[in-house]
Amino acid sequence: MLFDQPAAGNPIDNGTVVGRPVLRIDGPLKVSGAARYAFERNDAVTNPAYGFVLGAGVAKGRVRAIDAAATRAAPGVLAVVTTLDHAPLSRADLSAAMLFGGDMIEHYHQAIAVVVAETFEQARAASRLLKVDYEREDGRFVLAAEAGNAKPAPDRENGGPDAPDVDRVGDFEAAFQQAAVTIDSTYTTPHESHAQMEPHATVAAWEGDRLTVWTANQMVNWAIRDLPRALSMGQDKVRVVSPYIGGGFGAKLFIRSDVVLAALAAKAAGRPVKLALQRALIFNNGTHRSATIQRVRLAARADGVLTGISHRGLSGNLPLGGAEMATSQTKILYAAPNREIGMTLAAMDLPESNFMRAPGEAPGLMALEVAMDEMAEKLGMDPVEFRVLNDTRVDPHNPSRPFSERHLVECLRTGAARFGWSARRSRPGERREGRWLVGMGVASGIRNAIAMRSGARVRLEASGGLIVETDMTDIGTGTYTIVAQTAAEMLGLTAAEVEVRLGDSNFPRAAGSGGQWGAANATSGVFAACVALRDAIADRLGFPRDRCEFIGGTVRSGNEVVPLQEAARGGGLTGEDSIEFGDLEKRYQQSTFAAQFAEVGVDAFTGEVRLRRMLCVCDVGRILNPATARSQVIGGMTMGLGAALIEELAVDPRRGFFVNHDMAGYEVPVHADIPHLDVVLLDHPDALASPMKAKGIGELGLCGAAPAIANAVYNATGLRVRDYPITLEKHLHALPALALL
Repeated sequence: MLFDQPAAGNPIDNGTVVGRPVLRIDGPLKVSGAARYAFERNDAVTNPAYGFVLGAGVAKGRVRAIDAAATRAAPGVLAVVTTLDHAPLSRADLSAAMLFGGDMIEHYHQAIAVVVAETFEQARAASRLLKVDYEREDGRFVLAAEAGNAKPAPDRENGGPDAPDVDRVGDFEAAFQQAAVTIDSTYTTPHESHAQMEPHATVAAWEGDRLTVWTANQMVNWAIRDLPRALSMGQDKVRVVSPYIGGGFGAKLFIRSDVVLAALAAKAAGRPVKLALQRALIFNNGTHRSATIQRVRLAARADGVLTGISHRGLSGNLPLGGAEMATSQTKILYAAPNREIGMTLAAMDLPESNFMRAPGEAPGLMALEVAMDEMAEKLGMDPVEFRVLNDTRVDPHNPSRPFSERHLVECLRTGAARFGWSARRSRPGERREGRWLVGMGVASGIRNAIAMRSGARVRLEASGGLIVETDMTDIGTGTYTIVAQTAAEMLGLTAAEVEVRLGDSNFPRAAGSGGQWGAANATSGVFAACVALRDAIADRLGFPRDRCEFIGGTVRSGNEVVPLQEAARGGGLTGEDSIEFGDLEKRYQQSTFAAQFAEVGVDAFTGEVRLRRMLCVCDVGRILNPATARSQVIGGMTMGLGAALIEELAVDPRRGFFVNHDMAGYEVPVHADIPHLDVVLLDHPDALASPMKAKGIGELGLCGAAPAIANAVYNATGLRVRDYPITLEKHLHALPALALL
């Protein structure tokens, strides 16, 4: 099905099932343990062995030799595979790290060996007997120190293959010099980890020359592309199964060392192998979000209208990696006739930086939205009104390209009224409750809606049951439920009458989970397949295709009403199709928007920051399921709290690794940190985005959350911290004077 015209009225508009807060149909399976994650697939294989991965003890250099004699002789050991046994495996698309093979070491904890034994404990113990001889080299580990060596990182994702090094409109320098009011501030964000609950894990089994992997992967169709290439196999010889994923946030978009090493280990041992990366290796062997250094300059007239925006940033990665595009969203968030926006990238020898939830927007808005707060204060304007004043209805870099739907102003106005923004003290440090200094902050959020081809197969069984199959994944977001809702709406059933099967490369290719593109695209693929099935049902019943209604388990055409099951009596019927997109996303800027509001308390004596309450108002097109959508936003807001106040990967500048590489040292928000979080979901279906008129919401809740908290800390204390996270030592020195007030 080609989507190249605005969506007209269709069965999804009925809102009988879609748009309702249907409880997650996979919930009972997960709380009862019946939903098996990758490492738990004892139902799929018998007599598995266990693999344990050894990571490199240096950050840069080469492996001269590995003595595995003692390891091979250890109790229970079945096989040992070392990096010197293999030529380097092919790198996955969009990935920078080489996962295994060869003698070169690119980063700390790069996988250099896997030990296979009868038990996990035996494999772990035997791995400690490996003797590795390294040739260490000096590395580049501190981002600021590499700034002078950085190279331009054009925004090719949004600007195409010919994107300029710096995206310029008008003459920013002249506008800055002539402006009545300006600010010029530099902000830093740290390296961050996805820190998902489920580790990278795989069960691998061979049958002759055919390989099946049960693994934790967000993008099954990317895995079935990259894994066979890494193993020098044909795609038809590999099956990837990933029906349940315990969190990913982008860490599981690509194949990682667990899946290739499990496959190699199973081949070497002649047995199925279960392998999970230990937590320390996840932090250094997996991917992370790069630290950034960002400079934001704003120019405005005395009345608050922006005349110029400059946002320049620096991030780092392995030599073959890409930049954390922290400046991209600045091109479309606010109007200003003169603009200068661009990123640079420094080559470094730290573990790979790659996509993490809201890549670009999360750290970029942590700079831009604090700069907007600083400018509003300098202008003497309310921060909400300053943002409203500088809203735009078109892409500022291409004014002939309007937004398909943009309701940022409504988000800001609705949020301000609901949050009680009028009670905010405009002068920082004025509101005090006992020892607590109290402040409010606001920030805008934006995340683009990305159209991707996505397919599904829908089958009406002779029994009357409906089955949906697609290689789409569920990373805890509610995919099972919204797919069931979509099929149910299209066929006139309830969600409980639909069986959903996900995450298998034998199923039709779907968009996968990531980038906030999953929900809108995957359900559009199901929509397309259901249209094909509706046509097949109409043909079998002899009804005109364009005059059929599917209501309450029946098919109606004129005065005729036939039970849906009747259509399958002559044998089951199947509809299979994909949604494909025309050029609407090129003609219209398709984005989602949010307004984040936060209230914090800062202990005037200790500097402790406590979030007291938070609100996010979202504009994301049609809401497919308000219950699962709200959960996604709350999750994003929680991650924003972590980014604002506590999360930071600490780099050892001598040895080049993340020191706090476990869940004890890398702190993330826990239940005790989270007060009342409120979510408002606006209702503006976007007919230009997809036949579902939805645009996705999974990452938007993070966009703007951290700067709203940072702005609230400033409003509480009058102390502006531009170096994230906002930890005690960054403002404690100035608080004693405040404590005496």
